[in-house]
Amino acid sequence: MQLLNSSVGRKIIMAVTGLLLISFVIIHLLGNSSVFLGPNGINAYAEHLHALGPLVWVFRLIMLTLFALHIWFGVQLTLENRAAKPIGYAQKKRLRTTFAAETMIVSGLVILAFVLYHLAHFTLQVTNPEISAGHLPLDAMNRPDVFSMVVLSFQKSFIALIYVVAMLFLLFHVSHGFQSFFQTLGWNNKKSLPVFGKISKGLALVLFVGYVSIPVLIFVGIVKL
Repeated sequence: MQLLNSSVGRKIIMAVTGLLLISFVIIHLLGNSSVFLGPNGINAYAEHLHALGPLVWVFRLIMLTLFALHIWFGVQLTLENRAAKPIGYAQKKRLRTTFAAETMIVSGLVILAFVLYHLAHFTLQVTNPEISAGHLPLDAMNRPDVFSMVVLSFQKSFIALIYVVAMLFLLFHVSHGFQSFFQTLGWNNKKSLPVFGKISKGLALVLFVGYVSIPVLIFVGIVKL
C-alpha cells in the first residue's frame, strides 16, 4: 500500500502497466493482421481463441484491470502535477515538451472510450448486430465468419473513421508513453534519451500503420469478400 501512497510508486505502476498494455497491443495487432490471409486466417485465429474458453475472459479481465489502473493513476498524477506547478513554471515547461506529452491524459481517455466501443463492436457484437459474426452464416468450415464481420464493418465509412482516429491518439500516446517507461525507471540520461525517444516514436508509428492498414485497405476495396 505504501507504493500507492507515493507519487514515485504510482509512476512505477503506471510504467509497468503501460509496458504490459503496449505488449498486448503488439500481440493483438499480430492476431488482427491475420485478416490479410483471408477467411481461413482470421476465422481460424478466432476459433483458436474461442477454444480457450474461460481463459480468454480471464485474460481480458486482467488486461482491463491493468488498463483501469493505468488510467486511474494517470489521472491522479496529472491532477497532482497541475496542482503543484505554479502558472509561470507550467508555461515555461510547455516550451520544452511535446504535443504528445501535453495531451497524454486526453489521448488516454480517448483510447479508453475506443476500447469500450471496440469491445461492444467486435467482442460483444452489440453495436452492429446485423453484420456480427453471430448473425452471419457460418463460413465454409462451419466457423463463425469473423472475416465477413470485419470486412462489412470497415466498409462503413463511419466505423472505419472511428478506428483511424482512435489509432491516431494511440500513436500520440505510445510515442511519449514508451519512452516514459525508461525515464520512470531512471534509465534515461543525455545519451540514451534521444535513442529511447526515437525507439518510442518508431514503435508508435509501426503500431499506427499496422492497425490503420486494416480498416483503410478494406474501405478502399483491396481487402474484400
